[in-house]
Amino acid sequence: MRRLGSVQQKIPCVFLTDVKEEQSRKRDCQAFQVVATENVNPVALDANIDCALATEKLDGTCCYVTVYKGQPYLWARLDRKPNKQAEKRFKKYQHSYKSCKGFTWNVEEDFKTVPETWIPAHRVKHHNGHPVPDDHGHIPGWVPVDKDNKQYCWHSSVVDYDVGAALVLRPSSDDENRLEIAAVPLADLQEQTLELIGTNVNGNPYGLGSKKQPVHCLVSHGSIRIRNPPPVDFHQLCSWLQESPEGRVEGIVWHCNDGTLVKVHRHHLGLRWPDGDTCFGTRPVVIRVDGTVDAYNNSKDLFTSFCALNGHCFSRLQDIQFEL
Repeated sequence: MRRLGSVQQKIPCVFLTDVKEEQSRKRDCQAFQVVATENVNPVALDANIDCALATEKLDGTCCYVTVYKGQPYLWARLDRKPNKQAEKRFKKYQHSYKSCKGFTWNVEEDFKTVPETWIPAHRVKHHNGHPVPDDHGHIPGWVPVDKDNKQYCWHSSVVDYDVGAALVLRPSSDDENRLEIAAVPLADLQEQTLELIGTNVNGNPYGLGSKKQPVHCLVSHGSIRIRNPPPVDFHQLCSWLQESPEGRVEGIVWHCNDGTLVKVHRHHLGLRWPDGDTCFGTRPVVIRVDGTVDAYNNSKDLFTSFCALNGHCFSRLQDIQFEL
């Protein structure tokens, strides 16, 4: 498992990429697609990717744990984005040059305001005291998740600040083929980035919960290893993603021994996502949220629901239900 702090770095693709003049499948405002070529990125080769740890890239929203109000807190990803006029200029530039590089921003005037509690991610560059936008015109950052903020209600459902815990989905401590959902002290997650996944996040590709009984949880980045990963070869990776049951993933993030991270998305290879049941959603899971129901304030919250299921096993993650 990697500890990233508030890093929101741009992870390079494992293959060299090219630009295709078609509307992006990932970003509505982008009039071109970034596609992988068959050539392995020199960054990956220099980092000895063949010896790297391959982990599953999960499809959710990025979060971060650090101190706020004197205690460990969950923070939600919030990019500072350009206002309408600046965005119009940016799109026009993208369309004309088929690239984001070279566009000039006025950081003081071109961007929307953010809450006073907002902080930029650690590796965001600064110029004249102002954070510098990335290639997509965003300034990555974080805002603390308060229970009173309805905008982040699904984030707040996975934390209990009174007991200082978060609901974390991770590999089981006694069986690496099985997952477990546990109440983990927020202090143990300090300076980690995690992915929030669940019913109301990114179309719920993993089939967690339902509209009536939403289920959300956090997954530490780098914690879900890919068993028997394919070689870093364009054609073998494409075949694995399309044909192997373990290849039903959004992508792979390789963690190299020197700290370098490289990745590949299905959309880099022109493949659909999701495409049927996901590998992650069909893995068995055990609930390990112990304690008493009285330990949690709200009798309807996720902690209480999972506490009532403590010790129960489900054959698939997507089969979790609270009324048994």
